[in-house]
Amino acid sequence: MSAMQHLLAVGGDAATFFRMGGYAAYVWPAYAVFFAVLVADNVAPRLRRRRILRELRDRLARQAARERRAPSPSVTPLP
Repeated sequence: MSAMQHLLAVGGDAATFFRMGGYAAYVWPAYAVFFAVLVADNVAPRLRRRRILRELRDRLARQAARERRAPSPSVTPLP
């Protein structure tokens, strides 16, 4: 039986449920840490991907600028 079903079955109020039998000081922070890790686990790869793409774009732009500045060396045939 889930906690909510138990709460409804015994006719307790919401405050009883949120006190978690006296363990609320341990249970609710555990839930908070769990959800914080879930959010971080979802956001971190997106931020990393964005950073990597920006670095690659910058690198390609620098390379293109270098190629435009420097004339390509002419190849002279050997005698």
